[in-house]
Amino acid sequence: MSAPDPAAALGADAVADVVRAEYGRVVAGLIRRFGDIDLAEDALGEAIVIALERWPRDGVPPNPAGWLTTTAARKALDHLRREKVRDEKYAEAAMITDDTLPEPTGPVSDDRLRLIFTCCHPALAEPARVALTLRLLGGLTVAEIANAFLVPETTMAQRITRAKAKIAKARIPYRLPEEHDLVERLDGVLAVLYLVYNEGYLSSTADNADRQDLAEEAIRLTRAVRSIAAGIGSPPEVDGLLALMLLSQARRPARIAADGRLVTLDDQDRTLWDADLIDEGHALVRDCLRRNAPGAYQIQAAIQAVHTDALDASLTDWGQVAALYDQLMHVRPSPIVALNRAVAVAELDGPQVALAVVDGLELTAYAPWHATRADLLRRLGRTDDAGRAYAAAIASTENPAERAWLASRRDRLEGAPQGSP
Repeated sequence: MSAPDPAAALGADAVADVVRAEYGRVVAGLIRRFGDIDLAEDALGEAIVIALERWPRDGVPPNPAGWLTTTAARKALDHLRREKVRDEKYAEAAMITDDTLPEPTGPVSDDRLRLIFTCCHPALAEPARVALTLRLLGGLTVAEIANAFLVPETTMAQRITRAKAKIAKARIPYRLPEEHDLVERLDGVLAVLYLVYNEGYLSSTADNADRQDLAEEAIRLTRAVRSIAAGIGSPPEVDGLLALMLLSQARRPARIAADGRLVTLDDQDRTLWDADLIDEGHALVRDCLRRNAPGAYQIQAAIQAVHTDALDASLTDWGQVAALYDQLMHVRPSPIVALNRAVAVAELDGPQVALAVVDGLELTAYAPWHATRADLLRRLGRTDDAGRAYAAAIASTENPAERAWLASRRDRLEGAPQGSP
């Protein structure tokens, strides 16, 4: 058996890195140019295949993202020629012979942000808007998006397919939104950015503990939305979402241990937290409080502000955290909010009270539900039950850092099996 080719592996890794970082920008530019989602995705897919063939042999090009854009654009034009398309779209695309996409103008000049607003057209149902944009913006797989929505992969695939068909059938234009469009689509855009950040914060796949390219892209785009929203009255939920992201991102340096395990909030070295991001996030939260128009993102940001305000986990104001979760349950009730509130309840009223709450939630496919149950059972001395709950949590997540942390917690239980899951 021949040894693996290091050049081939290097080329494949380079392609994966570029695709992970640039997928959204490249596909958004192609969609703007050709006005066809499927064509853009198919062309980029072909370009990626070619890169996997050529880069290990010829070396990674100086501008790999530009190479993918140029190659994908040529493949799209080839496809249109093969199909003998003679409509206006082909004529306009064919006129661009230097593979340079013209810069858009208007209130949204960033192709990726423009794509989000386009996909958040009110003709699409909200779950479809979010799912389609996650697919196009971050290059997330259908499985990753399904995991974010807690639905089967087949259901999510159908949802995305229907959204694409709706855009084509309704002839939803890929144009820069007018001011009234910005107002109408803002909630959907914020929902997309929130889920993009969540996937970046804690990846749903077994390949990475987190995806900082997605997290940083979500923050960048949220800042851009905030700038745009200044012209429509600066809705406080935009500030709330940005604050939530910044305060979560501030803790990233302490979230993953050197051995790859997840480090939970109470065990993190708080001296590693990013003080500048915390200061900016706290200032946004204070401004939201002054405006007194609470929304879900603002409340979640306020919860993060309470946590990041504590110099030590023992100094956390759990009463305030629980009160904020009560408010969040009023504004946007969900089983996941109830689960997070139960963590605060455990600190205030004890693990037995919290366990009764958790056991009443229908979240058996959700790894944090199993992990929360496991910790409560451990605190109650129910070691065997806790071990089974940790095993269920491990089976419910693909994230390597999360699995490593859960395994370490399980293995520390008296009498629990040792070793990796």
